[in-house]
Amino acid sequence: MTNEHPEIAEVDWIDDTFRVYEKYGMYHSVTKEDRKVITGLHHDAVIQTTRWYLKQEQEGWDDNTTTQYDGEVGGKL
Repeated sequence: MTNEHPEIAEVDWIDDTFRVYEKYGMYHSVTKEDRKVITGLHHDAVIQTTRWYLKQEQEGWDDNTTTQYDGEVGGKL
C-alpha cells in the first residue's frame, strides 16, 4: 500500500513530476504542487515542452536564450 493520496494515485503522472489534462480543447500541464506550466493545442507537444521547461528551471536558464521585450514603440508612426 502506498502513502499517496487517493486523488493523486489515480492520476497518470508523467516522469513522476507532472500531469496533462484536457479542458475546452486545450491541453494543460500541472506539477504535483498544482503549479500550471504549459498550455497548448497538442497533447504530445505539451508533454515535450513541459519536460524542456522543467529541465531548464532545474538546471538554470541559459541567458543567451531569454529575451526581454518592452511594449513601447520608439520613433514616429
